[in-house]
Amino acid sequence: MFAERMLLRACERLVTIDGAATVKDTAALMAKPHTDLVVVCGQDGGMVGVLTKTDIVGQITRCIGSGCTARVDAMMTRDVVSCQPGELLQNIWSMMKARGLQRIAVISQGGKPVGIIYARDALQGLLGEVESDEALLRDYVMNVGYR
Repeated sequence: MFAERMLLRACERLVTIDGAATVKDTAALMAKPHTDLVVVCGQDGGMVGVLTKTDIVGQITRCIGSGCTARVDAMMTRDVVSCQPGELLQNIWSMMKARGLQRIAVISQGGKPVGIIYARDALQGLLGEVESDEALLRDYVMNVGYR
């Protein structure tokens, strides 16, 4: 199975913000349910980094006064692991597992974000693939459909 089969759900989870935005702007986006990762985009719309709720909380603890005006591009993670729609889900899961990631950005060949894949979705996709293979093998062994 390829990542592109998960794009419908991945697109629904995509939240982006401009690198010049403030921490407060990003926190407002992350206040929505299931928004734990925000993709930071440059002027051309390409991904330049990501922000997590942990990044935001860390920055807010350093804010003084009633507002936090730090820019997103000053605190985002720049060395981002991402995948493309044509990649195998098994490879994506292996990369997520090796790096301890719960979410991964899906980017187009042009570097623009197109979605976010959650680890649980990747596992569900892989499980569905294994269950399908198991059913086919069981039918083959039992001679179902070959009479």
